[in-house]
Amino acid sequence: MQNKLLTTNENTPKDRTVNLTNESVRAIQDKKGGKISVVDLSRIETAPASRFVICEANSTSQVTAIADNVREELRKNLGMKPYNYDGYRNSQWIVIDYGEVIVHVFQRETREYYNIEDLWSDAEIEQIPDLD
Repeated sequence: MQNKLLTTNENTPKDRTVNLTNESVRAIQDKKGGKISVVDLSRIETAPASRFVICEANSTSQVTAIADNVREELRKNLGMKPYNYDGYRNSQWIVIDYGEVIVHVFQRETREYYNIEDLWSDAEIEQIPDLD
């Protein structure tokens, strides 16, 4: 079953943001990333991006695998390379910046410590159900 949002022609910035978000979520799920949140920051004037995609992993190896898969799948399926990424040195928290969408891949304890969803509590947050 194909996601209807991925059939857009990317004619608008919103279409591009939706496609980046959906493809990021799918890539995270492929590597069993859990507790995925999509934080819609589009109505917050001072936000660094339109959306955050946030997930967690059980180990540093899984954090790396998820981040690598997001980068690879967005490159392969959307022709997108990140503007920047950081965090591979210790793999507690890898951030991948696609401009309008920023993907955060956390190890569970690090996510709990930083709790970035609370920092943006005035944004709309969608919880994506785990696949398992």
